[in-house]
Amino acid sequence: MKQRPSFPARLDTTLAKNRPNAHGVATPIVTIAAPQPTGAALLPTSASAVKRPPAHANPAAPHGHGMESSAVRARMVHKLAAGGISDAHVLAAMGAIERHRFVDSALINQAYEDTSLPIGLGQTISKPGVVSRMLELLRNGSNGKLGRVLEIGTGCGYQAAVLSCLATEVYSIERLRGLHDRARDNLRHLRLANLHLLFGDGMVGYPKGAPYAAIIAAAGGEAVPQAWVDQLAVGGRLVAPVVTMGAPGSAGGAQALLVLDKTAQGVRQTLLEAVYFVPLKSGIA
Repeated sequence: MKQRPSFPARLDTTLAKNRPNAHGVATPIVTIAAPQPTGAALLPTSASAVKRPPAHANPAAPHGHGMESSAVRARMVHKLAAGGISDAHVLAAMGAIERHRFVDSALINQAYEDTSLPIGLGQTISKPGVVSRMLELLRNGSNGKLGRVLEIGTGCGYQAAVLSCLATEVYSIERLRGLHDRARDNLRHLRLANLHLLFGDGMVGYPKGAPYAAIIAAAGGEAVPQAWVDQLAVGGRLVAPVVTMGAPGSAGGAQALLVLDKTAQGVRQTLLEAVYFVPLKSGIA
């Protein structure tokens, strides 16, 4: 049996030798879809500590007070569904994880609004609409859970927590030590046995956990790193923002969601709606 890394794990900071150029991965089959409007990243114990509602079940009766109330999350989920999210598994996961636990106390009143919020070190927690959209694309209509998933950019840990409801195993990498530590603190109370937080350079992925059924990134670069494509299983899907024009990380750099499917014949890429994420960077800090 393949040995899993202990928690927490540290990654090799050496960049992958085979890096793509600005034209993307080698010999892709590219499909361009029409832009669509958009709504504008563990502690091994019992996984039963977090009770997730079945995807087919009706939302639980509201309970709690203020931000603790399930009614607050139910309203957010209703808005996501009204905005076009139709995957019941994704909606159930978004309703199960309390987003207000991942934002600063000064911004807690905005926790369930469809807006990105600063989380420190120049990073943000993505809009619920964008998170749910990317997860719906990642699942690609699957009836059950995803297998092993790699997340590039843990951030505050919110998306990693939602992913843990949708996958059998999640590896999440963060290059900024301050955010890695913050995510550990944010996730501690959830006691998610299938979520592994890694501190290291996400540009090189995490080969020890490969191959992955799915890869999702919360930062945008000029192209998808070849290391991610290599670590994606045949039949797997990758969802990430990419820079489509302008310099990466520049004020004028436009980004779009990229869906990459890896097949036995090669890779197929589809560009979707415009998005805005922090720039993809190498190294650790």
